[in-house]
Amino acid sequence: MDTTLMTYMREQLAFVKLDFKRYLYAQLPWEARLVGLMGPRGVGKSTMILQHISEQAESKKSKSLYVSTDHSFFNTHSLIEMADQFVREGGEWLYIDEIHKYEGWSRELKQMYDSHPELHIFFTGSSVLDILRGEADLSRRVLLYDMQGLSFREYLELFHHIQTPIRTLEEVLQGQTQIHDLPHPLPFFNQYLHEGYYPFALEGYFQQRLQQVIRLTMEVDIPLYANMSPATGRKLRRMLSIIAANVPYKPEANSLATELKVSRNSIADYLLYMEKAGMIGQLRDETGGMRGLGKTEKVYLDNTNIIYAMSGEQANIGNIRETFFYNQTRLTQEVTSSKVADFAIGPYTFEVGGQKKSHKQIKDVTNSFVVRDDIEYANGDILPLWSFGLMY
Repeated sequence: MDTTLMTYMREQLAFVKLDFKRYLYAQLPWEARLVGLMGPRGVGKSTMILQHISEQAESKKSKSLYVSTDHSFFNTHSLIEMADQFVREGGEWLYIDEIHKYEGWSRELKQMYDSHPELHIFFTGSSVLDILRGEADLSRRVLLYDMQGLSFREYLELFHHIQTPIRTLEEVLQGQTQIHDLPHPLPFFNQYLHEGYYPFALEGYFQQRLQQVIRLTMEVDIPLYANMSPATGRKLRRMLSIIAANVPYKPEANSLATELKVSRNSIADYLLYMEKAGMIGQLRDETGGMRGLGKTEKVYLDNTNIIYAMSGEQANIGNIRETFFYNQTRLTQEVTSSKVADFAIGPYTFEVGGQKKSHKQIKDVTNSFVVRDDIEYANGDILPLWSFGLMY
């Protein structure tokens, strides 16, 4: 195998830490033949792969290769060439990082899969990609997983070494959320809202790094996938700024199209690209839910870190609360808009607010809960906002 690629893998493995693993680590079918891990920039996909390789026995590690498609090697070589040589030399486990940066990725993945039945391929890519609609038919071959940023529970473990188990929705509703080593969670919760969603906050210069993630996602990742011009990419970033200034934003295609000087028919596609890329979240009504085709009722920025990055301390606290709730519950639950309150999850209704939020709006609604910021523990049907960050 090319020595530069082997050296690159060894260098990457030398820096990986094993003391903390993301929520998906234990769920991934590492032994499957073709697995794709998709997610926004900066949520830890590359680290997860390197952790897995590091934990393998030497006999298996010697048959493994980790590559990133932005490596200079691929300026003059193809993925197919690399995979063919790797298999000829006895390789069995191929890990390809940032597949979206390689032109013709779907066609070559399919060829590698079909040509080398003994080869296991694991790849990561931008969440904006629609793997199942690529140039080649991968739908019958690939197992796909999506990953989002840190939960409040993961943040406590990674940043403060405080471990607590994942809670089910029912446990949260019953107030079973006490954390043994953390009697007062609110100071850490406030830190998380500002700088806790992305693991790279540990590396410092967080705001600068996050601004770079936003810029590259809006001006590079989405335009590259959707075959847009650079000018359209800049319009997308402008669109994000408009949404940020008005969140939770009620979609108005006509006004957005006029502001951006684009076709009204393009707005829904742009919003979907931004959602898939991890920049916004679209709250839909009960006809379609999070994964369906329901009407979009509200548009939020994806997570509270992005809100503070774009609005600073002028960020609306009500929007911060609702964004956190939606972001942390949508991974494991079907979250929709509510006709009488802020959110609905199955038979449950939730009204989110501050310490003084009352039951007035939902007093006649069965299975309803008030979710309050600035309280530490549950009291009957009044639940602390932070506790919904323990669900993954």
